[in-house]
This record gives sequence, C-alpha cells and structure tokens, in this order.
Amino acid sequence: MSTNAMIYRIVWRWHFYAGLVVMPFLLILAVTGGIYLFNDEINDVVYHDLRFAPAVSTTSLPLSQLMDAALASYPDGQATRIDTPHEAGRTVEVFVTPAKGEPVRVFVDPGTGTVLGSYVYTHTLVGFADKFHGSLMLGKFGDAIVEIAACWAVILILTGLYLWWPRAGLRIVGVLLPRVSARGRNFWKSMHATVGVWTALFILFLIFSGLPWASVWGGIFREVINTAGVGYPGDYRTYGRIVSSSQSAPLDNPSGSRPWTLEGSTTPASQHHHHGAQGLASMPGKSSQPIDVDAVAAIVAKNGMTDPYRLTLPADATGVYTALRYPDQPEGQRTLYIDQYSGEVLKDVKFSDYGWAAKAVELGVQIHMGNYFGRANQFVMLIPCVGILFLAVTGPYMWWLRRPKGRFAAPKTAGDLSLSSVLIGIILICAIFPLAGASLTVVLVGEAILQMLVRQRRYA
Repeated sequence: MSTNAMIYRIVWRWHFYAGLVVMPFLLILAVTGGIYLFNDEINDVVYHDLRFAPAVSTTSLPLSQLMDAALASYPDGQATRIDTPHEAGRTVEVFVTPAKGEPVRVFVDPGTGTVLGSYVYTHTLVGFADKFHGSLMLGKFGDAIVEIAACWAVILILTGLYLWWPRAGLRIVGVLLPRVSARGRNFWKSMHATVGVWTALFILFLIFSGLPWASVWGGIFREVINTAGVGYPGDYRTYGRIVSSSQSAPLDNPSGSRPWTLEGSTTPASQHHHHGAQGLASMPGKSSQPIDVDAVAAIVAKNGMTDPYRLTLPADATGVYTALRYPDQPEGQRTLYIDQYSGEVLKDVKFSDYGWAAKAVELGVQIHMGNYFGRANQFVMLIPCVGILFLAVTGPYMWWLRRPKGRFAAPKTAGDLSLSSVLIGIILICAIFPLAGASLTVVLVGEAILQMLVRQRRYA
C-alpha cells in the first residue's frame, strides 16, 4: 500500500469514528442553535402578552415601583436584575429569585406598573434551547461534553476536507456541485461532500466563535489574551480598591450580567460603611445605607447611558450595582460599576478599552448569535445549522447503505502507526484542544487494550 493510500485510509477511519461519536451532539447544537438564532421572534409570538405593554406609554414609572410590583407577586423573593425596554411599547423585565422554587422573569408594564405575568426561563422553548446548547442541562459536566464535541467537530471537518480534496484535478460536478445523476450511495456521497465543503467555513466559524464560552478552552484562552495584554483593560486586575467577594446575585442567566471580556474577572467592591455611621453622616456622598435603584438609574443617566441596559443588583454588603449596555453591535458595549452606598462610579468600561483579541471575540459572539447585521445575520448563521443537520443524517445513512447486513463495517485500519507519530498527534491536539486531546488519549488506550484482549483470546 502506498503512503498516500495509507494516509487516506487512516483519515477516513478517524473521520468515520469522529462522526459516529460527534454527530449526535452536533445535531443537538444545530437544532438548539437554530432556535436561539430567532429567540426574540419566537418569544414575541409565544409570549406576546408578556413582552409587549397593552398601551405604548411616553413615560415610565420609577424602577423601584416596577421592581416592587414584581416582588409583590413573590413575597420574600429577591430581585437580582432589571432589564429596561429596548424599544417603546416593550415591558420591563425583572429577574426574581423566589424564597422557594426556580428563578423567574417577571414582566411589568412600565407605564402603569401592572404585572403582566412571568415565566421560568428554562421552561420556555428558547430558554431550554439556550441552556441545552451550552451544557446539555448537565452543568459543568455537560459543558465539557459540548466542548469535546465542538473540538472533535474541527477534526471531523478537516478530515472531511482531506477526503473531499480532488486528486484528479479540480472539477465542478462531483467536487463543487453534486452528481445529481448518480444513484444510491454514490448520490448521497456526492451530496454529503459538496454540502460539507460549502458549509465547512461557516461551521468552523460557529465553533471558534463559540469556544471562548467553553469552560476549559475558553478559560485558557481568556487567561492567555489577558496575560498578553490584549484581553480586558490593562488596569482591570487591580483597582486600588477592595475586590468584591461576590460579583452579583445568582441569576438564571449569569452570562447576561457582563460581556465575555469581563467574565471571570475581579469586580470592584462597594465600601461598606456599616461602622462609624455617625461620622459618615456629615460626609457628602457617604452613607451607611445602600442607595435605591432610582438613585442608581439617575446616576446611570447622568453618565450618559440610555435605555436599554441591564441593571444587576448587589448580592451582598460589598457588591456593586452593575449597569450593562449590551447592543447587537459590540462597539456600543459599556459597563458601569456603581458603589451601592455612595453612588460613586467605581469603573466605567467601554468597548474601546478592550484589547484587540477581546474585541474580536465580542464581534464573533454577536455574529455567532445572529445579532450583528440584523435579519441577514440570522439567516447566514442558519446555513451551517442546516448544513450540520444534513451532514448528520447523510453520514450515517451512507454507512447504512454500505455496510453488509449484520456487520459494523468500520473502515479498515491501514496498519499500526509508530508510537512517535501517535505521541506527536496527541501532543498537537492537546496543545490546541485540551479536552479533545484527553478524549483521544482515552480512545487510543481503550483501543490498545481491546486489541490486546482480542490477541490473547485468539491465541488462548
């Protein structure tokens, strides 16, 4: 067997097994991602009576009244975040953690203070798709599974492109266009290959723009760019102040309280003036009692931040008010950290303060979610979702057509690879995708043990 033939067989074997393991998860990611691309449209239809006020009002009640109205429906509950309307006629969204049960989102008419209803985010179609897309509803364990699947998807795409690469010269039909005249497995093979090559770059973009949110890969990547000075603002590690031990109250959507660039970073803390209140009473701007959300709203407005924004409330005595403006175009991102006692703006972080790598991630995230350039963005990102669905179905179907009845019919091995080649491959994959490298090691060790047991049984 020639070297090229051996490499082709090895690549085909790994493409087969990678697809077998990864495609079910990619199928889940494609469906849930496709749903979330149209999250606002879906929610506006399903929860129209909650998301739209009965009558458009030119004025809005103070945030404190809207928050109190929401809390009246949940005695002993705690408000954790308030989202102001992003356009006229929309409701205010108050995040509430009840004394018992799951966190809820309460929708309040900003003009009248009437509570229109509430829901548990994860019990909605969009909320379920969002959570399942990120962690399969399994917490950190599910997040790791999704990360492994995404990393292996890169290997799946690269091996697929190698198998597709024309070896007899570039042709239109059969390479860039499917052979519609073919029949049976050859037709589906041609369709699978051409759909794969036309959607490969879109799928790779989705993977790499989504990986920064992954726990292991994203954590390492964030640390690397921050250390290199191209992530969060250079003075963000220390403020010359106490650092809050609790950045915000628990939310049903924690990532919504700050941009990716600031996730996992330290947060400035409020100066708790519980002791010596008499001495502080005569000091301008100093108080032993937290200011209310109306005062915070006034401070936010005074600093030039307009609706819509997300206001996260302090979780404890050292927590801060966090006002986040998070538009579809990340160039408009801005985060204000406000001392809950004095009302002092402890930090004002704008998109221009980010390093170039963080800016690229924020831009990628908004395109990934279909936000950046409107409706067209949603449909462009829908292309790889549909492509994944097609590939996930045609891949197994081709195997089913090819395999002899009653046999697994996996691609045959081309012979044992040298130990040095295996180690180099593992090291390279571990360096780029740690969890994928770890899973590859487990697979190879398991395969080696299985082969050893088969040999022992054969010669027993």
